[in-house]
Amino acid sequence: MAKIAIFVLREPWSSLMATMNVSIPDPMKTWVEEQAQGGRFSNASDYVRHLIRRDQERSQAAEQLQAAVTAGVESGLARPFDMASFKGRMRSRHEQ
Repeated sequence: MAKIAIFVLREPWSSLMATMNVSIPDPMKTWVEEQAQGGRFSNASDYVRHLIRRDQERSQAAEQLQAAVTAGVESGLARPFDMASFKGRMRSRHEQ
């Protein structure tokens, strides 16, 4: 097991950093170091912060999707849909 130090922001608007030590297997440490050396990230901490931000964004998107699904389920039964009537309304609305 290798240990990697991760520096994370305390608050999004703050420049203060906190240190977090994480134990990871050697192959994962090698992977993180390779990503940092690839030029896209300045160091291992930048890469790990990037991963955390992506995970936060993914989690928020999943929560929003679940909220939309819940709202749809709680909205009640679907009404019958008349395609011909819908097309007629759209044509009359968008005619120029």
